[in-house]
Amino acid sequence: MGLFGPVPWSEPSVPAIGAAGVVLRTPQMADYEAWAELRAMSRDFLRPWEPTWPADDLTRSAFRRRLRRYARDQREDLAYPFLVFRADDDVLVGGLTLSNVRRGVAQSASLGYWMGLPYAGRGHMSAAVGALVPFAFRTLRLHRIEAACVPTNQPSIRLLERNQFEREGYARRYLCINGEWADHYLYARVREE
Repeated sequence: MGLFGPVPWSEPSVPAIGAAGVVLRTPQMADYEAWAELRAMSRDFLRPWEPTWPADDLTRSAFRRRLRRYARDQREDLAYPFLVFRADDDVLVGGLTLSNVRRGVAQSASLGYWMGLPYAGRGHMSAAVGALVPFAFRTLRLHRIEAACVPTNQPSIRLLERNQFEREGYARRYLCINGEWADHYLYARVREE
């Protein structure tokens, strides 16, 4: 009968990463209230840069499903999500993810990130990306980190370039952002650089 019971799962054990005033750590159920509050207050700010949110996106059950997907993706070496906290007071300021991890001849992943409205423009995400790069190259042993940016998102362009990502191209209708297919600049950083 044990086969028919709920499948136990545990939160992933990727270590916290700290640098330059921020701490990155894997999301946990205890983060739900702070995460939902920050995302709700930042909805209009984030809308031009993100996919359309599901109707139930900020609910506790949706967050629980998100954590299960995160745990599975980490176990399968597909993605590594992190929330970003200020180091001095442990306040949640945003999040970032290495996703679409590809092994074999590629050894690469895609970087995505979001910043809560009250904390935008204060250098937190630049510090977080700077802290994530060594984790990607040394711990995960990736060779390449890719990122895509809507051409009108100047703060994101500056963040990537400040973190030594180089613009490699222009992709037409690359990602569906806010319900519409949007053009993107393509950026990358490789280990040797």
